[in-house]
Amino acid sequence: MDIYREITPLKNQDVLVVLDSTNNGFDYPIHNHPEYELNLVMGMSGTRIVGDSTQRYQDFDLVLLGPYLYHKWDGDQSLQEQGPPYRVITIQFAMDLFGSHLFQKDRFLSIRNLLTDARRGIKFHGECLKEAMRLMIELTEDQGFTNIINFLQLLDLLSHAKEAAFLASEGFSPQALRNSTNRIQLAYSYILQHFKDPSLRLDEVSNKLNMSPSAFSHFFRKFAFRSFSQFLIDLRIGHACKLLLDTDNTVSQISAKSGFNNLTNFNRLFKKYRDCTPIAYRKRYLEKTAFDWTKQSTPWQFMPKDTRKGVHDNPTEYATRLKHY
Repeated sequence: MDIYREITPLKNQDVLVVLDSTNNGFDYPIHNHPEYELNLVMGMSGTRIVGDSTQRYQDFDLVLLGPYLYHKWDGDQSLQEQGPPYRVITIQFAMDLFGSHLFQKDRFLSIRNLLTDARRGIKFHGECLKEAMRLMIELTEDQGFTNIINFLQLLDLLSHAKEAAFLASEGFSPQALRNSTNRIQLAYSYILQHFKDPSLRLDEVSNKLNMSPSAFSHFFRKFAFRSFSQFLIDLRIGHACKLLLDTDNTVSQISAKSGFNNLTNFNRLFKKYRDCTPIAYRKRYLEKTAFDWTKQSTPWQFMPKDTRKGVHDNPTEYATRLKHY
């Protein structure tokens, strides 16, 4: 499946760019890009795809996306045609923005952790969404250096948010796993290295941590918020979703490469946790990438992979109101 690469308007001298659009529609394919993106949808309902997550959103939606994470928003056609005005504000900034010596200081630790977690996509809601929305609307107006301060305040707000949830599963973006406890980090690391092995068992991991299986089971549930077996299933299903999108492998091959010991068990669990068969899942995403990129209004904004190699020019025009800071 072709995942389209978006060429964003971010320039080398930019701290961030803000794209502000009203009633512009959602006519674009599933895509990704190397920049971080914070996307706020106001006054619209529809379907959101982030990694292997497909969810309905209602009225307001705020999501932080990490680099190269697949994403797409759809808006309900009836609301686009007959509903009240709707607005989308998107903030994009580079992967290495917080790589300088200044941002390695302790005061920026929570923001660095937020950006690490963003590789799975994070949805924010409640009071956090309301305050973030206020800051993002302010960022659509050029206020000089105040915009940079507001941007840092926005990231700090999100980094401490309790009203937040991951979207993509661990298996779709395993590098997002992070925890401050060294022992659970060791457990995660071992599981990530061996989850494709269908013979992986709880006692094997507990031995690596010099814990009894019973003690490890309670310990793991405390930090992972689910049982070891459930975590392993989530990881394997997430990895299978990625292979369904990224490769032309058969379902049988994907089942084996994701750590399932037989195809029947894989199909049963996939349908249980994704509400469809693996074949239907792949077909659904293929439909979402149906896009005539040769006729897009912004030249080369979306590029299928392996197309136009060597072309890195930013588009000269955007349909949205664009601010460089």
